[in-house]
Amino acid sequence: MLPRMPPSRHRPTLLAPVAGILLGFVDFIWITRVPYPLAELGNSTAVWAVAAFALGWWVRSGAVRAAVAATVLLVVAVPSYYLAAALIQGDDLAVVVAPSSLLWMAFGVLAGVVFGVAGTWARADGWRGVVGAALPAAVFVEEALRFAGRARSGYPGGWWNVAIDLALAALLVVLVGRTARPRLLAVAVALPLAAVGALVFAVVSG
Repeated sequence: MLPRMPPSRHRPTLLAPVAGILLGFVDFIWITRVPYPLAELGNSTAVWAVAAFALGWWVRSGAVRAAVAATVLLVVAVPSYYLAAALIQGDDLAVVVAPSSLLWMAFGVLAGVVFGVAGTWARADGWRGVVGAALPAAVFVEEALRFAGRARSGYPGGWWNVAIDLALAALLVVLVGRTARPRLLAVAVALPLAAVGALVFAVVSG
């Protein structure tokens, strides 16, 4: 029987840019092809954050490597999205280097570090495991709060998006939490984290 080989340290380096290209293309295709309200998931900052978390979860060689891989994923996904828009519907390719695109790439660095590390923490015991498991749910709860604000202002179908985001938050708690107690703790921590995230998003965007 052949000995079991350890996971390659080069896998995150190779996978992250490829995954970033796929994320950008799939995101644009999703927005343009999937019917509303599910199409809003293509515009979801929470989906991109959880993609970074999933890559961090997959990386088993330390928080630093996970943070770098998740950052590469998100930074590459931004120009990939605009490249897809140029190839599929003829948008101007110059938007790839527009200030708004560069700003999203900067946000990708921040989100990649936070959620990449959270992906590795979610496998740990103690408070790191609780925070790691809570963050992917928290980011969907935060987005649900934004949709709720829009719905109260008359945004069409906004309550459907609130329901979808909350359902995804609950699903992530179940999937990431290993037993009932960590899941309950993750829910308790996710709510204040969502409130902090909503405040940060309001400050950054406003």
